[in-house]
Amino acid sequence: MARKLRTFQTSIGFYDLAVAAPSMKAALEAWGAGSNLFHQGLAKETDDPAVVDATMAKPGVVLKRPVGSNGRFGEHADLPELAEAKTEPRGQSRARGRQKPTPDLESKARPHRKTDDRAAREAAQKFERDQKRREAERKREEAARAKERERRDKAVAKAQGELDRARRDHEAKAGAIEADRAAVERRSENEQARWDKQEAKLRAALRKAQR
Repeated sequence: MARKLRTFQTSIGFYDLAVAAPSMKAALEAWGAGSNLFHQGLAKETDDPAVVDATMAKPGVVLKRPVGSNGRFGEHADLPELAEAKTEPRGQSRARGRQKPTPDLESKARPHRKTDDRAAREAAQKFERDQKRREAERKREEAARAKERERRDKAVAKAQGELDRARRDHEAKAGAIEADRAAVERRSENEQARWDKQEAKLRAALRKAQR
């Protein structure tokens, strides 16, 4: 059974954010919040009809509007405008500051209504369908990453195996060359010893003949 959706609202950076989700945890995940904004008093559940209607029409989708404004929530929003006092003449800014806010007759005239059960159920079902779709996409992405890791691991193992085999072949050949070098050195030493002995004998014979 689909869980009933609720509308949650917060402000992050330049925007007010709103989302229809089944829980505060789901809302925080949708916003990508790194901390519990509800415990910090930076987020809340809202029953504002305009906000509820907008989020229930797109459950699970984070809607936004310029921070501090009373505009409609949407998937895209412009950055907040700079304060008018910085660009208006000084006298005009004061005059504007003295003006009393005009009451929002339309908002007063509009009755506060709750989303009917059917719309809420449909929104919750759509949220679950979207959530399942996102979960399926996440699993496909994880499977693709796992396959890529497996391919990379096999390639690394193959390259490492070839390196190890080449190193063993080199070490065997180097060992054989070193053994040959040692044998040649022994032959050279033996030859030098033989010659030293023979030379000494011949020189003795030469000296004897010269007497």
